[in-house]
Amino acid sequence: MWGASRGSLSGLSDWLDGQRGVTGLDGLSAEIFSVADLLGREKSLRTALADSGQSADSRSALAASLLSDRISPLALQAMQEAVGRRWSSSDDLVFALEYIADQAAFMVADSQGYLDATENEIFRFGRAIDSSPDLQMALTDPALSAQAKSAIVEDLLRDRTTPATREVLGYAVGHLHGRRIDAVVDDLAYAAARQRQRIVAEVRVAQPLDAEQERRLTDALSALKGRRVRLNVAIDPEVLGGVLVTVGDEVIDGTVSSRLEQARRTMLS
Repeated sequence: MWGASRGSLSGLSDWLDGQRGVTGLDGLSAEIFSVADLLGREKSLRTALADSGQSADSRSALAASLLSDRISPLALQAMQEAVGRRWSSSDDLVFALEYIADQAAFMVADSQGYLDATENEIFRFGRAIDSSPDLQMALTDPALSAQAKSAIVEDLLRDRTTPATREVLGYAVGHLHGRRIDAVVDDLAYAAARQRQRIVAEVRVAQPLDAEQERRLTDALSALKGRRVRLNVAIDPEVLGGVLVTVGDEVIDGTVSSRLEQARRTMLS
């Protein structure tokens, strides 16, 4: 997102964060996902709701007239908060709704004590996609409907994951909007972590870390970033030894394979 949309999304997210503990939060994510799906399919409708040439009050009234008998009061309030803000494009309105639907699901997971499990499950799902070309092809097949892709995720995750994991992944795989599926799953992992103002660090090692090693690495990265860091550890034999850490766009490469490559280049030069 660019321009006005960035500020609008930040304000909308802050508004939702202020709704913690209110009645109706449990089902909010599903309702907002359903509206985002509708707007994604109906260009004229999303254009009308995001039209900055119309006043915020008129856009809010339009949302109420279309949705008041279809969604809960809290979901309608969220929609009116969204359409009352300024968006650089109508697509950005849809992206914003999907973002806060994810946020609402993670807020419920946090309040019910299973956000940690949700973060881990999303991360592991991303690694499963990385390691399975067949699964990646199925979930990105343009011939399959969003419902069919969601059904694949439901079958894979049923009885093994939290409700939030199934909901956000089930929606995401059917609404990639041209993005890479691995990037979308990574974004979900970061969104889950932001619920506790934590940073996710993806750690690749040749062998599993023991509890003390994880603690020391967590403490070191938290001190470096100035915020609490959560580790997602993936086993990758190609690193040979040491550790490869990715935090957002920053990469800290302390692997044996990297040092060997540096030595090879030095010898060749």
